[in-house]
Amino acid sequence: MTDLKLLAQFHDIGKVGIPDKILFKPGTLTPEKFNEMQRHSEIGFRIAQSSPDLNLIADYILKHHEWWDGSGYPMGLSGENIPLECRILSIADAYDAMTSDRPYRKALVHKHAIDELRRFAGIQFDPELVENFITLVEENR
Repeated sequence: MTDLKLLAQFHDIGKVGIPDKILFKPGTLTPEKFNEMQRHSEIGFRIAQSSPDLNLIADYILKHHEWWDGSGYPMGLSGENIPLECRILSIADAYDAMTSDRPYRKALVHKHAIDELRRFAGIQFDPELVENFITLVEENR
């Protein structure tokens, strides 16, 4: 739990190395700019490796954009080869992102966010963890 809490706070630390014009662009990124944005997990990994307080989660920072089906980045890991902490974070982070306003779109309502999590279960997200997350969110609403 301690590592997961730390990961939740610092998983995007590598975005300090991404230009603001990319981070805050309202609209779709070009493939070139999207590739540049993807570098944040590797930048974050290097930052965390150099910090005694974050070194324990450096590997998780690197892998927090891996997808259940293997189509994520930067390593193309799949299924249970993705650390559990990363699989949990990806669901919680996606829900938070969907239910929050972003420069490129307005927040989704809870039901639509849940529908999206279910739609991507088995693709982006661990399907069992998606259902566990939904159960917890529904119980605490």
